[in-house]
Amino acid sequence: MRIAIVTDSTSDLQSRAAEMGVEVVPLYVNFKGKIHKDWVEITPDDIFEGVRAGAEMPSTSQPSPADFKAAYERALRRADHVLSIHISSKLSGTVQSAQLASQEFPGKITIFDTQAASMGIGMMVERAKELLDQGADLGQVLVELERIRADHIVRFTLSTLEYLKKNGRIGGAQALLGGLLGIKPILTLKEGRVEAAGRARGEKKALAEMVEALKAWSSGRQKIRIYYLYNSGEEDLSAFKSAVKSAGLPLEERDTRRIGGVISTHTGPGVVGFYAYSL
Repeated sequence: MRIAIVTDSTSDLQSRAAEMGVEVVPLYVNFKGKIHKDWVEITPDDIFEGVRAGAEMPSTSQPSPADFKAAYERALRRADHVLSIHISSKLSGTVQSAQLASQEFPGKITIFDTQAASMGIGMMVERAKELLDQGADLGQVLVELERIRADHIVRFTLSTLEYLKKNGRIGGAQALLGGLLGIKPILTLKEGRVEAAGRARGEKKALAEMVEALKAWSSGRQKIRIYYLYNSGEEDLSAFKSAVKSAGLPLEERDTRRIGGVISTHTGPGVVGFYAYSL
């Protein structure tokens, strides 16, 4: 059975998706009176510069069922079945739109809720494609995706919690609001929701704490794939990557991606973080 992969733009795979033959369905950013396709018509810089200049905070919306129907039709022209891999249903209605569209193709679509975002989705898309290319069947791929979903680590820090607060995605990180000046939040995703993982005074300490979290999680694991993510502040990203490399962990660095407009709408600027899973 030939299996095609469909994902959404919050996987932040950009050109990599085209290289893998993966169909990407864009989410939308509603900003300055217009609706923009994520990664196609708007960038994080457009958002941050606009907000700094006084524009109202943007909002986001999921693809429509019609968007997914069109993507599934394209994918099924070259495959017998579609594996549709998406952002956490706790963060977006994207999975629900995909489910509605899938009803038009009985028995042809399998939808997988990653309970992740950004490179958390991207790493699962990449792993699924890798296994399919090696001859794995759909059941084997789903078992591996479920394993990764249940056993991975994600940490990220950002400059402000205001974007998360205003867009209603702050979840269990609410307790970090109103903290001391100069305190950097360290966040994670737990069961698909944004949660607090710690706090540190200043960027350097926050990055160091994320390295320590990775080291603790890595104990006893033989091979770890790591994916870095950011949306501004390349110097902080570079410093973090250097610190991770100097930790001497059994890491295979897979990818570094800038997160797109939809995720950046909720995080704001200054994101540095990572996803990792073990083989």
